[in-house]
Amino acid sequence: MADYKNELVGTHPSTESLRHLVARVATSPAQRVLIYGETGTGKGLVARMIHRLSSRAQKEFVDINCAAIPASLLESELFGHERGAFTGAVERKLGLIEAANYGTVFLDEIREMDLTLQAKLLSLLDTRQFRRVGAVKTTSVDVRFIAATNKVLLSEVNDGRFREDLYYRLQVVAINLPTLRERGEDVLNLSQHFIDRYNAFYKRTIRGLADETADIFLRYGWPGNVRELENLLERIFILEDDDVILPRHLPDRIIRSVRGGGAAIAGPAGGAGISGFHEATADFQRKLIARAMVEAGGNVQQAAAALRISRHALRHQMMKLGL
Repeated sequence: MADYKNELVGTHPSTESLRHLVARVATSPAQRVLIYGETGTGKGLVARMIHRLSSRAQKEFVDINCAAIPASLLESELFGHERGAFTGAVERKLGLIEAANYGTVFLDEIREMDLTLQAKLLSLLDTRQFRRVGAVKTTSVDVRFIAATNKVLLSEVNDGRFREDLYYRLQVVAINLPTLRERGEDVLNLSQHFIDRYNAFYKRTIRGLADETADIFLRYGWPGNVRELENLLERIFILEDDDVILPRHLPDRIIRSVRGGGAAIAGPAGGAGISGFHEATADFQRKLIARAMVEAGGNVQQAAAALRISRHALRHQMMKLGL
């Protein structure tokens, strides 16, 4: 259940921008797309969205994790082989690229591909032709390639671990995925999304996050991003019996992380320091929300839309700020 319905959930401006970019790329004729993002940010999700929204949607989407297949086998997996090409090749085998003809190939963790195979991939991108292992004739394909990595490839190029020419072929259209910690209150939108999903799957009736839990989620750094959030919530569904998610359900590492980073720090002698900053920020939020509520005639849904946050997030903020 790692994929959340092929949807980008959230209302943060970075999520909205990403949603627009994905749709634009999907409907373009671009045949090479490169996705950057930390582990757990949804690189596979975005790749599947591009395929689903494209004219290739009715054809195959082939997902290949370059780090999960030994280098000695990856060439045969990608390009296929002829009978007798090597010991154990008792019959012809079509490769995954050929199986995806007119569809999409997703090369996850492409930086793990060895340099020899990178050269063959570069040739395929340039000519749209390849040879099966042991073949004499070439085979033509029409495939969109989406590559993904959790590292900046240019540094891999500078260190000699990735071909510069292949880097520039793939870099034509680059998509950078925001981390969960950069998406503000999307963490609350995603939490409710997963809660709704797991309520249906586990036949539970968990209502949502307690206010204290929501506050922790907003302050935590989420190094594992959306994947970490989803796995945490599923674990709670399996192990806990309460009808709301409480702080005591969370791992100690999350509580320690939030408490360690949330202490007030005194400023220069007589200065307001960090605690004064938080008070000023809270006062600004109160005024902003109050104005939005007035302009929306007291309608929480309309005020939330104007503020570009979810209704749940707005109610949480209002309770937190005493509005």
